[in-house]
Amino acid sequence: MSPRTEQQYEEIREEKKKLIMDTALQLFANEGYHNTSIDQIARTAGISKGLIYNYFTSKEQLLQSLIFSGFDEFAQFFDPNRDGVIEKEELHYLLREMFKLLKEKMSVWKLYFGIMLQPQVMKMVEKEVYQYALPYLKLLVDYFKKEGKENPYLEARFLSAVGDGIGMHYITDPDNFPLEECVEKLIALYQ
Repeated sequence: MSPRTEQQYEEIREEKKKLIMDTALQLFANEGYHNTSIDQIARTAGISKGLIYNYFTSKEQLLQSLIFSGFDEFAQFFDPNRDGVIEKEELHYLLREMFKLLKEKMSVWKLYFGIMLQPQVMKMVEKEVYQYALPYLKLLVDYFKKEGKENPYLEARFLSAVGDGIGMHYITDPDNFPLEECVEKLIALYQ
């Protein structure tokens, strides 16, 4: 058997990191951040506690990595042609894809909403979250300004709040909540 190549070692490292993040995501989303320990993540993942610290300096850094990984997936739907301007079709695309992602990645959204509802946890990440979200909020404000809305900032925050509300209702009752109909109703507001 020949020694592993650097590429094979990198693949193993990425697999371990993904295992840690996936396990932490499930535990943080279902048990809460404060109720989940590094020991519990390690036991659930079937790895040593020390291995987690090879990838993350702290539980807080692991949480931040999860949040920004989820945001990165969501951000790909903002301004898909990357021209710095959102058009009406792009806004509709964003809304449809955002809620499609909600269905596919419910644990990410459970974590997001859980953090929002835990002020002590939100304090740990709020500065980074707001810095991350600011350019996307600006894109929405610019869109509503271009659309001639009287208060573009209010429109952008309203859209965000309604989106969060739809997401939260879906997560709490996925079998009965009419997600697709709510998404289409939201899109109709911005025709």
